[in-house]
Formats: sequence, structure tokens, C-alpha cells
Amino acid sequence: MEVENAIYEKSDGMATITINRPKALNALNKQAVQEILSRLNDAEADETVKVIVITGTGDKAFCVGLDLKAVKGISAVNGMNLSLLGQELTKKIESLRKPVIAAINGYALGGGLELAMSCDLRIASENAKVGQPELNVGLIPGWGGTQRLPRLVGRGIAKELIFTGKMIDAETAKQLGVLNKVVPPDQLKSVVKELAAELMTKPPIGIQLAKQLINSSIETDLTKGLVQEAQAFGVLASTEDFDEGVAAFIEKRKPQYKGK
Repeated sequence: MEVENAIYEKSDGMATITINRPKALNALNKQAVQEILSRLNDAEADETVKVIVITGTGDKAFCVGLDLKAVKGISAVNGMNLSLLGQELTKKIESLRKPVIAAINGYALGGGLELAMSCDLRIASENAKVGQPELNVGLIPGWGGTQRLPRLVGRGIAKELIFTGKMIDAETAKQLGVLNKVVPPDQLKSVVKELAAELMTKPPIGIQLAKQLINSSIETDLTKGLVQEAQAFGVLASTEDFDEGVAAFIEKRKPQYKGK
């Protein structure tokens, strides 16, 4: 039986994609990236899936990025294509209608950190370490690190992390804004599951539009962004979910949202 590079499980509204290359610290090759993309497409199309979680096999690594065996001796064109493939993955995660949580269970380096940064929320175990070490082998981040990291931590810190290639611990990463929460290793799965369950209680269309507006806010000037926000507000005001939310508030009960 062929070993899956990305194990895919669905349960109680949550789809979990587990990068499964533990002998390579969950480094990604072309086949693994394509498998993850396929899993994401399925999760997006499946209306029973409300939240997506991405994690890695074992307790050593979430993902250490691109498998360097895949880039040794490649041409400039093939190198660019590998970069574009990784960017296709990170852009796909960022553009999904549904919230995506990165459960970072160890090293998140290079493309692994870039993958995590494209997720909406990042929860890490206390033993996690993150970094962009590409310059240590003569490369630069190629899956969005030069663009997303400055947006999270500012240009100065991003330059320091990328220029030096150093790893930082989970608590430091949280203080810098790379991570949302840091928890003991034995609590990572339960905390992520609790967060996913909380997100499932929210109106799906509301989360989708809020995600789109937040993601585009940095590239959008304030005036245009406020217009887009008002338009989304109007769309939501016409939904059944809004009617249900108001009714539940008045009746002092929990709302039951249907994504309509």
C-alpha cells in the first residue's frame, strides 16, 4: 500500500490534513504539495466540513519546508516553478472560504512556516521552533515568506529573521505576532479541537466575508476597504443566519446557523 504524504480525516465538521513524511521531518516534495492541494479542494467542496486543520505527523516537526533533495541541481526555470507550486498551496489556504488552523507540533521552518502563515490561526506546542533559514543554503523564502512575514511582524523583524535564518522558540514567536497561542504539547490537539468547535458555532458566510476583508485589508486603501466592509455588512444583513442570530439573542438561546 502506498504511503500517503498527506493523511486526510474528517470528523464532526472538522477536516484534518496531516503532513506524513516523518523521516524527512515532514519536508514537502512536489507530490506532497499536490496531495495537500487535493485534500484542500475536497474540504472546500464538502459542505459538512466547517473548519480545516493542518498539522504534521509525530511530535518533532510540523513541516520543515521544501525537501532540499528536490532542488539540488535544478535549473532556474524549475526553481521558479517549485516556488510557484508552493505559492499555489499557500494562496489556496489563504483563499479558502472556511477557516484554517495550523496545529504546529514541532519545527515550522522555511516553507513550513510559510504554510503556517497562510493559515488563519496558528496554535503551537511549547516545543515548537519557527524560522526562515533559506538564506543559510543560498536561497530566499519562496512560498510567500518575504511577503507574509513582514505583514505579521513588521519589516525590521522580518529582515532579521530572514537575513540571519535563525530559529526562534514558540513563546518568542507568539510575542512577535507569528503565533496566536502556545500550549503544552499534550494539550495541542485538544486546544485546536476546542477552537475548531467554537468556530463551527459561528455563521459560515460571516466568517467567509470577514476572512476575505481582513486578508485584503493590507493591500486595500482605507476608503475602498470601508466600502467593501459596508457591502459585506449589507449582504450578511439579508441572510437567514442574521435572522437566526437576532432571534436567538432575543430568545436567549444558542443560534443554529445554516450558512444561508
